Amino acid sequence: MSGRGAFGVAAQVVPGLEAFPERTAVRARFHAADGTPFDDGLVTRYHAPRSYTGEDLVELSCHGGLLAPAQLLAALHAAGARPATPGEFTRRALLNGKLDLLQAEAVGDLIDATAPAQGKAALHQLEGGLSQRLLALREELLELLALLAYDIDFPEEDDGPVPLERLRDRLSGAATKVDRLLATAPAGQRLRDGALVVLAGRPNAGKSSLFNALLGISRSLVTEMPGTTRDTVEAASEVNGWPVRLADTAGLREAGERLERLGIEVSRRYVGAADLLLLCVEAGRFPAPEERGLLDERPALLVRTKADLVPVAERESEEGIPVSSLSGEGLDRLREAMADRLFGSPAGFAELEPMLTRERHRVALAGAAEALAAAVPQLGQDAVLAAHHVRAAVGALEAVIGLVHPDEVLGRVFERFCVGK
Repeated sequence: MSGRGAFGVAAQVVPGLEAFPERTAVRARFHAADGTPFDDGLVTRYHAPRSYTGEDLVELSCHGGLLAPAQLLAALHAAGARPATPGEFTRRALLNGKLDLLQAEAVGDLIDATAPAQGKAALHQLEGGLSQRLLALREELLELLALLAYDIDFPEEDDGPVPLERLRDRLSGAATKVDRLLATAPAGQRLRDGALVVLAGRPNAGKSSLFNALLGISRSLVTEMPGTTRDTVEAASEVNGWPVRLADTAGLREAGERLERLGIEVSRRYVGAADLLLLCVEAGRFPAPEERGLLDERPALLVRTKADLVPVAERESEEGIPVSSLSGEGLDRLREAMADRLFGSPAGFAELEPMLTRERHRVALAGAAEALAAAVPQLGQDAVLAAHHVRAAVGALEAVIGLVHPDEVLGRVFERFCVGK
């Protein structure tokens, strides 16, 4: 529980709470509204502002199961508490200055992470990696504003105007840093959402078997009949610690039946949207012209499926990665190749430099870049207008960090949080 009166409410459930030491877990008996004890648990209290939310906060740990938690919640509600709304604890921490908006988003990303790289990136952002980068950039722009203000307010000073080259160097340096951060947006979005990896190829090329082998479970129906997969099956997974969304598509061919044609059309849309295409061609068969076209048009890996059915000597001269979904041969090599193509050098990307992970970040930084570009021709011409554009860039950075946080922005950030945290 967090907020004004939290200690008083908790004291109705845990008599004697006022005497408990701060920030120390104390074993205590929990009581219902009529005074009947129902559990033996732990209580820890935190005085404002030394808590996660910055408010008075009480943590009550009861036994698990169905009965004890329900009784504890009922007792707290009867004493005057209410359920937290989604993200309310983190939202209060933001409003009380314990976190900035980027760190608040990182809490949600850490909760939602399904792959180690996502968790590492979220933790880095929670520790303030991107916030520190943007705050330093904001300071640079504020210093540039100060120089422009000097030009505006004291144009006749003995020292003369601020040298134009100095202003241009400052502005160019800041613009370069904004552009570098913008360049991280595609990789950051891919890291947060998972890269889309689409398995495509002719019917009965082993796509569904490979899909199941990469997942480690059977999600797609596998038969020897061509055209078994009529619709695209998608599942979240991870490859060597990186998040991916695997999509098993219908076999690409000219189909007469309407239902199969619809499935193939969906497959082609997935192929067009893929971050990486796994083109499945059976070992021992040359890729057809249309398959070769896909390899040339899209970021793709050629996967030689059913490798266990072809002698090793025959496979060695073939292009692509030989894989057997039945024996597991080649799967580790395929995973390494996928991670390298999607996320680049493990040594470089694994350090997870601060990056833009949401569309909100990208839009704001793009606005800052446009504002700085608009300021360039005004240097030496109109210092007031140049300062106006630089100020707009500062505002864009402040919106990302959350130094200004309109209610509608906070609503979008916290609406997807789990209840409470």
